[in-house]
Amino acid sequence: MAHIIVVGNEKGGAGKSTVSMHVATALVRMGHSVSTIDLDLRQKTLARYVHNRLTFLSESRLNLPSPDFYDLPEVNPKKLKPGENQYDHRLSAVIADLEGKSDFILIDCPGSHTRLSQVAHTLADTLITPLNDSFIDFDLLAHVDTDGRKIQGPSVYSEMVWNARQLRAQAGLPPIDWIVVRNRLGAQQMVNKEKMGAALENLARRIGFRIAPGFNERVIFRELFPRGLTLLDLKDIGVKQLNISNVAARQELRDLLKGLDLPGVAVDF
Repeated sequence: MAHIIVVGNEKGGAGKSTVSMHVATALVRMGHSVSTIDLDLRQKTLARYVHNRLTFLSESRLNLPSPDFYDLPEVNPKKLKPGENQYDHRLSAVIADLEGKSDFILIDCPGSHTRLSQVAHTLADTLITPLNDSFIDFDLLAHVDTDGRKIQGPSVYSEMVWNARQLRAQAGLPPIDWIVVRNRLGAQQMVNKEKMGAALENLARRIGFRIAPGFNERVIFRELFPRGLTLLDLKDIGVKQLNISNVAARQELRDLLKGLDLPGVAVDF
């Protein structure tokens, strides 16, 4: 059975698709078969990322390790059973098709609450939640007081994850391994950064997630997307000497993969 990774956060701009593509491609490079699904049926950022990659590789006549991408299959509404949701059926159909031929299935969720995203979270063996290092993003997980130190209660996204955990428990499935990934960390130990770290540690103990390091804000990520490339592809396309920023970004990806602690994955790049 495939291990299902869901990348979710109900706020756009947190780096979900960048994390998704880098995790998926890294796993393929380490010898695993990876299938990806984009549930953002409007923006389709991950779908575009994969499409850009295939186009660039074809035009450059390169053959680089790449994850497979699958669209949700269309279904005939007339064939649905009474009360059966069309989107539920489309997602369950593609998962059933991929489970036997993939080591990992990675699902990238939209930056909003949708029925598809809600269902995907109940399927997650590993849930990755990228979070910008800001109390604006933190507000999706929990409400804090005006000083940013005291947690007043869980917020909308945490409640959705809680509901997903309850449904999995009722179905006798293993618990979700939930990892919150801190993206766009400031280079300096600023007061806001320290408050965010303390608030996340506090919340992690209360509602049960782990914290992993993510990506700093780097120009390289914006440059990679049009060609569908990742940090691990640079040397393969002729970059002989990585600059300091690119070396640091590769180390961030290595630390992220180690922090995810996925089954059967030995980080070796």
